[in-house]
Amino acid sequence: MSNSLVLVINSGSSSLKFALIDTVSGEATLSGLGECFGLPEAVVSWKINGEKQEYKLNDSGNHHQQAVDRIVALLEELGIKQDIVAVGHRVVHGGEKFTKTVKIDDSVLEEIEKLSDLAPLHNPAHVIGMRAAIKAFPTLAQYAVFDTAFHQTMPAKAFTGAISQKLYNDYGIRRYGFHGTSHYFVSREAAKMINKPVDESSFISVHLGNGASVCAIKNGKSVDTSMGFTPLAGLMMGTRCGDLDPSIIEFLLKKGWSQEEVFDELNKKSGLLGVSGLTSDCRGIIEAMENGHEGATLAFEIFCYRVAKYIGSYMVALDELDSIIFTAGIGENSMPIRSKILENLKIFGYREDEEANAAARFGNRGIITKPNTPVAMVIPTNEEWVIAKESMELLHA
Repeated sequence: MSNSLVLVINSGSSSLKFALIDTVSGEATLSGLGECFGLPEAVVSWKINGEKQEYKLNDSGNHHQQAVDRIVALLEELGIKQDIVAVGHRVVHGGEKFTKTVKIDDSVLEEIEKLSDLAPLHNPAHVIGMRAAIKAFPTLAQYAVFDTAFHQTMPAKAFTGAISQKLYNDYGIRRYGFHGTSHYFVSREAAKMINKPVDESSFISVHLGNGASVCAIKNGKSVDTSMGFTPLAGLMMGTRCGDLDPSIIEFLLKKGWSQEEVFDELNKKSGLLGVSGLTSDCRGIIEAMENGHEGATLAFEIFCYRVAKYIGSYMVALDELDSIIFTAGIGENSMPIRSKILENLKIFGYREDEEANAAARFGNRGIITKPNTPVAMVIPTNEEWVIAKESMELLHA
C-alpha cells in the first residue's frame, strides 16, 4: 500500500465529508459523507467498489466524534489505517492570520475559533472535526488548509472596501474570498494545458456550484475574487443572492423582519431557488426552462448574465488573459450555462465550439471555444487533492 495516503476531512456544522487521497496519483481511494448530525437520522455513508454502505449513528453523544470513529474503524477493517501518513482539514476562513497551510496545534485551534465571527457556520464546526480527528489519530500530523489563503495575494485596491479604515482596523472588514483551493488547482492545471509556466500565465477561474465565485489569477496569484467578507457576496448562487444593495437589509428590518429572517432569506431562499420559485439545482432550472417555465428562464438568464459581467470586469485586473476556466459542479457539467455565458461575452470575441463544449462534461476537460478565438476551457476541480498535497508537503518540509 502507498505511503502517500492523506485523509482529508471537511467538517461542517451538521455534516462531515472525508476522502482518502493518494498524493502521488491524486486519486481518492475511498470517500464518504456523514450527514444529518444532531438529528435521529444521522448516518455515515461511503462507497467501496461502487457499492454504497451506510452506518447509522446513535443518539448518545457527539456525532462528529462518532463519524470520525466510524471512519477509523472502516480504515482498520480495510487494513489501510496504518498506511495513512497525515490528516488534512479544510477550513473556510483563515482571516488575515493564516496565509498558508499550517500544522495544527492548540494555538492554531484557538486562532481558528477566534475567527468564528467571520464564519460562524463553518469555523466552529471545523474545530469540532479537528478535535475528533486528533483524538482518533493521536500520532498523526494534522494540517489546516484555508479557503481564504490563496486570496491573500490580492492588492489593497481589490480587498479594501470603500468604508472607513476604522471598520477594517477594528473588525477586519474586507474582501477575503473563498474557493481558494479550487481556483489554485484549476489555474495550475490550465497552465499545463496551454504549456506555459503558471507564474507567466493569467486566467479567470469560474467556480460554479451551489456556491459560486470568480477569481482573477495573474502569474499564478489571486488578484481579485467575487466573494467578499463572507461567501454571500458576488455571483448569484443556488440559494444565495450574491451582490445586493445593503439598504435592502435596512428596508426589511424596518418592515418588521428580524435579523435572522433577513439573512435566512438572503442565504437560503434566494439565488436560483428564489428567482425560479422551484429549485436551487441547476439541472432542474434548465429542465423547467426547456418546458417554458418563466421563473426558471429568468433565473437562468440572470445567473449567466452575472457570471459574464464578472468575467468582463475581471479583465481589468489582468494585463493579458490566457483562458477562462470553468470548474465545479455546474461549471464542469452544464453545457447550456457555459454556452450562454460565452454568448454573453461575444463582444470580447468568444465563440463556442458546440461539439467541444458538449464533450467537456462528467470529468472530461478541454477547450470549448473555436480555434483562433479567445480561449475558454473546462477543468474538473480537485480540492481534496490540494489539501492532501499541501499536507504532505508540510509533513516532509
